[in-house]
Amino acid sequence: MKKKTDVRLLTELALLTAILLVMNYTPLGYLKTPWGVEITFMVIPVAVGSLILGPMAGAFLGLVFGLTSFAQCFGASALGVIMLQENPLGTFVCCVVNRVLVGLIPGLLYGRLKGSSRLRGPGLALCCFLTPALNTLLYIAGNWMIFHDTWLNVSVTTYGYTGGGGASLLIFMLGLVAVNGLAEAASGLVLGTAVCKALEKTVHRNEVRSAA
Repeated sequence: MKKKTDVRLLTELALLTAILLVMNYTPLGYLKTPWGVEITFMVIPVAVGSLILGPMAGAFLGLVFGLTSFAQCFGASALGVIMLQENPLGTFVCCVVNRVLVGLIPGLLYGRLKGSSRLRGPGLALCCFLTPALNTLLYIAGNWMIFHDTWLNVSVTTYGYTGGGGASLLIFMLGLVAVNGLAEAASGLVLGTAVCKALEKTVHRNEVRSAA
């Protein structure tokens, strides 16, 4: 029975990985906005994997998401190219390490919440909302701490920012991605929750059949 479970887990993980790769190389993964900051839907498969398959699966999917994001810094993303030239290690942390945490943390949290029948449903919705929100917050925090001067220059030249650095720049960056972050969190809440609920029922039925 354990072997069947492992095979099913690997199959589902491979499917979600394939979905991530397809989304990355098609318009399904990113939605460009007029103000130059993209809305990403890549985080939804990461959330689904983390909550249904477990935090380690979520961390792996976050790694895949992060590596595809890091790959864009070699030419596909103008800002990513600048970041990579200035600080390759910092770019890797912002793109990859942060995304691993995005896949890991919601799965750990939901693992604690789903043991309670009262918290299971709300906990699922909360974690589906948290995953993209965490992605946005870690993105901003990482860029502000590691690429403060780069973002200051880009904000001045691209967006006409006239404030200084430090907290003022952080507030500006948060405002710049606020619409994107809310759109990503809303899509995670609606689409992620719906997919997770459907998959939970399927997984439960399969577990019952395997135990029979």
